[in-house]
Amino acid sequence: MSGLRYAFNTNGCAHHRLEDALELIAESGYAGVALTLDHHHFDPFAPDLEKRAARLGGRLVEMGLGLVIETGARFLLDPREKHEPTLVTADPRGRSRRMDFLTRALDIAALCDAEAVSFWAGAPRPGVDRERAMGWLKWGVAELTRRAQARGVTLALEPEPGHMIETCDDWQALREEIPELTLALDIGHLLVTGEAEPPHAILSHRDLMGTVAIEDMQRGVHVHRMFGEGDLDLPSTLAALHAVEYRGLVCVELSRDSHRAHHIIPDAIAALKAAEGRLTD
Repeated sequence: MSGLRYAFNTNGCAHHRLEDALELIAESGYAGVALTLDHHHFDPFAPDLEKRAARLGGRLVEMGLGLVIETGARFLLDPREKHEPTLVTADPRGRSRRMDFLTRALDIAALCDAEAVSFWAGAPRPGVDRERAMGWLKWGVAELTRRAQARGVTLALEPEPGHMIETCDDWQALREEIPELTLALDIGHLLVTGEAEPPHAILSHRDLMGTVAIEDMQRGVHVHRMFGEGDLDLPSTLAALHAVEYRGLVCVELSRDSHRAHHIIPDAIAALKAAEGRLTD
């Protein structure tokens, strides 16, 4: 049984320079990096995007790291409103800014030969009509899918607790209208929403996953935790990924642990490999 391919999300090493983070990730034995585009870790709005992306792609090849592009930076688009604007923001200028950002993410993915671009829908603000918000979302996702196909990039939508697309069922309903869309499955979110046990969700979406994120969580509580600190059955989850012969990057997302990234990065992959090793005992 060949091992799964693990990556680490740079939102969990926010206090490191990107080059230092990449070196720590590579030295710890990861097969890739989930790069959260941000002002300090590859700013998509800084000058010379193509040149910087070419350098990044070359560096990743040198280090033997695959790549998933993540787009969940907290204050990249608005320094005063976390995660705003989104595809369901009422102001059309805000939605346009989000579309521009996500299109830049697709460009970076194409230039760096990334395996996927992961994004989420956003949560409508109070007073926003949900039917209108769903219309904005459908238009945005359909347009992004068209742009991704033109660039040869896999676009994956991540169900996010509290967002317009919160569950895998929500994602499936959207995919019925936009069949080219793939799923960015976050394992921990399944414990938050209670929609399905992780192995069941993996088996049910075996041919639809564009990328996978993994972390521990307590049931019903949306806090990313180190393995062993929540309710995730890690061995059964990894067994399911093996059962469906998943070959993409499995991206560790510990976004609240940057203060201990120098320990968490090696400890997380050690926990994953230990759990995976028990599958063959």
